[in-house]
Amino acid sequence: MPEIRVITRDGDQQSIAFTPGTTLMQAITEGGIHELQALCGGVCSCATCHVFVDPAFAARLDAVSDDEDGLLSGSAHRREQSRLSCQVRLTEQLAGLLVTIAPEDE
Repeated sequence: MPEIRVITRDGDQQSIAFTPGTTLMQAITEGGIHELQALCGGVCSCATCHVFVDPAFAARLDAVSDDEDGLLSGSAHRREQSRLSCQVRLTEQLAGLLVTIAPEDE
């Protein structure tokens, strides 16, 4: 089973197996990391599943949608590598993906 690597807010790195076709948000939460609030349940209507994607993987991801861009623009922590994990569909090509969970917006 392919894996992703997740850096938590306290700097710990964990490897998590994922099933292709699931979202990054699902893989992270099902993998036992509960730092993502994901208040909207993954329908792209909040930004509580914000992560930073390692730049080496950015070209492998689908483009940011207008809705995702709008939600991310409200985050004080937005970076070029920012994504909403609910909008990243995991594929075999993303095995080894490294993401860092963004700080919570206050």
